[in-house]
Amino acid sequence: MLDVVEASPDVIHAERVTSWISRQTDVDGPFSYHLIAGGRSNMTFAVKQEGQTLFVLRRPPMGPLLPSAHDMAREHRLMDALRDSDVPVPEMVGLCQDETVNGRDFYVMRFVDGIVVRDIDIASTMSISVRRTMSESLIKNLVALHRVDIDEVGLGDLAKRTGYIERQVKRWIGQWENSRTRELPIVDAVASALLYRMPEPNPTTIAHGDYRLSNCMMSSQGLVTAVLDWELCTLGEPMADLGGLLGYWHDPQETDPAGDAESTGLTGFLTQDEMASLYAEAMGVDMGSISYYRAFAQWRLACIAEGVYARYLGGQQGAQDEEIDLERMKDSVTERAERAAQLLDMD
Repeated sequence: MLDVVEASPDVIHAERVTSWISRQTDVDGPFSYHLIAGGRSNMTFAVKQEGQTLFVLRRPPMGPLLPSAHDMAREHRLMDALRDSDVPVPEMVGLCQDETVNGRDFYVMRFVDGIVVRDIDIASTMSISVRRTMSESLIKNLVALHRVDIDEVGLGDLAKRTGYIERQVKRWIGQWENSRTRELPIVDAVASALLYRMPEPNPTTIAHGDYRLSNCMMSSQGLVTAVLDWELCTLGEPMADLGGLLGYWHDPQETDPAGDAESTGLTGFLTQDEMASLYAEAMGVDMGSISYYRAFAQWRLACIAEGVYARYLGGQQGAQDEEIDLERMKDSVTERAERAAQLLDMD
């Protein structure tokens, strides 16, 4: 894990949090706390002792929070519920909802060693056989997640069990309307097609909501050692998870709409069709509707890109503005929407 900065006292009250962790574990402090991910999303810290990472702490971002966002108890509940399943998740140390400890809820989990393949530079260091193994392991663990009995693990009341895709499409239509910076009829046309062409749903499962290569910890052999980033997890359509995974997956020679080289285009990674076939064989599902869910994923990513583009235009995205190719980001919205239209066979 990469240390960015040691946590300031207003973010992590080291003395009180250390005391709390020591009470939950057999490990006495002192600990140091190092931010490894943060911003508008939940903040993640490596909890270290003498240079060794022992635990990972998650807390909400600083500043005002939306009532239903950044729910630490929900994230903790999800991973704790999966502890005895075939889905690899970090071991939970505990959830703290006593705001006198650190001002906000937080939870702590045991550190899982591994590699996050977040860019092509990391993927390039791996052998062709390891890349293939990673592809297969990602599908194997997605299947394991979708096979979890939601009632047996105590997650039956996590969310509504019906209407997932319709809610998602309507939600992202709202996001598009709130962030759009120009008229793009193709985005609106795809939205309408998604609403009116919804396939019959598959049996409801746990839906991760953001399952992809960079949200999994991998071993050096290419096996998933932990599935991470459960912020968007709910009960829903399993094929939406597969479509989302393929939305971030780029075949060799395929142009990445984000304008960056994509790890999965390297030799050894399975193609999108091969990934879908592996999933279909393991789950025994009909792949006739996969194009719909791949289209939904591309359209959703177009809406997300427009939101990011709008925030950069408005100067709301912080100090990284100079590093972003705004024109490329703007073009990626149209490209993803066009890809969605192609997947839906729209004229």
